[in-house]
Amino acid sequence: MLTDLPIRKIIHVDMDAFYASVEQMDNPELKGKPIAVGGSGKRGVISAASYEARKFGVKSAMAGNLAIKLCPELIFVRPHFERYAEISKKIRKIFLDYTDLVEPLSLDEAYLDVTHNKKGNPSASLIAKEIRERIFNEVGLTASAGISINKFVAKVASDYNKPNGQKTVNPEEVIDFLEQLDIRKFYGVGKVTAEKMYQLGIFTGKDLKLKSIDYLDAHFGKSGRYYYYVVRGIHTSEVKPNRIRKSLAAERTFSENLSSEIFMLEKLEHIAQEVSNRLAKSKVSGKTVTLKIKYSDFTLQTRSKTLHYFISDKSLILETAKDLLYQEKLSNSVRLLGISISNLNTETKKTPEQKSVSVQLKFEF
Repeated sequence: MLTDLPIRKIIHVDMDAFYASVEQMDNPELKGKPIAVGGSGKRGVISAASYEARKFGVKSAMAGNLAIKLCPELIFVRPHFERYAEISKKIRKIFLDYTDLVEPLSLDEAYLDVTHNKKGNPSASLIAKEIRERIFNEVGLTASAGISINKFVAKVASDYNKPNGQKTVNPEEVIDFLEQLDIRKFYGVGKVTAEKMYQLGIFTGKDLKLKSIDYLDAHFGKSGRYYYYVVRGIHTSEVKPNRIRKSLAAERTFSENLSSEIFMLEKLEHIAQEVSNRLAKSKVSGKTVTLKIKYSDFTLQTRSKTLHYFISDKSLILETAKDLLYQEKLSNSVRLLGISISNLNTETKKTPEQKSVSVQLKFEF
């Protein structure tokens, strides 16, 4: 049911293969060819892949040596993050011509609330189309968009007609759209959670909707309540132009696997220093330290500790990370270590998740 919910006109704009598309735009010789940004070298990890490369199964976060096996013709390109940031600013400037309620998620995607927009256009779908045309004409890149009543549905919808397309899920279509959705398409459901849901007989949104809130809480903890509400079209999170940072992190992938904690301490010291520098630059501190460990078999483990006080100093971060490293025996050799700080002193109290607001389903989109 979509009663008692705020209805907004939300657009989620997602650039198509952003890093790879920028590289192809700047170097015409790369157009139409399978390219990967980053990932070169023995232990490199891919940051982005062009659609030509994706046809072979190459994707972001994949090891470069695996990608080249899937696509022997793959071209590795060194990333140019300053260039990506420059292009991102141009795109964001276009967004701001329509609304000040723009919430960037990264350099290549953002939410826009156009319920009340600067153009006075009642159609969010037409605004999304115009924005995508302007990005292509003024920047030279294609973008996809999802349009709906809240951030969750808009985010899911933006993936439907990629690349260079858009999908609108009108208010009266939301419930049916979510019920038919493959559980793997739900934003926030990762590979591990999807496998767990499969084991519980949950394959679609309709299957998920049949489960009670107590059942989902029991099987998925805090996330259970989130799944219960979003499958019913309930997601009241507002588009926040000044989104509060919830964590800050740094990590390193090693050229050779590390098999002893002793060899990891020097690496952790450098990572702790980088985290400390980033905290200082952002003028924040945090209470929770999380150590990320990726083993040679690519399994991932995190260990966390919450302190009674805020920290930002390298020595305290390193000391806590060491405690976490020695907390239990390593299960394998290690290819990556990372440290993140969360529970920051910028966080504010959360507002109640549900608000009672009357709604009319006949809403021009």
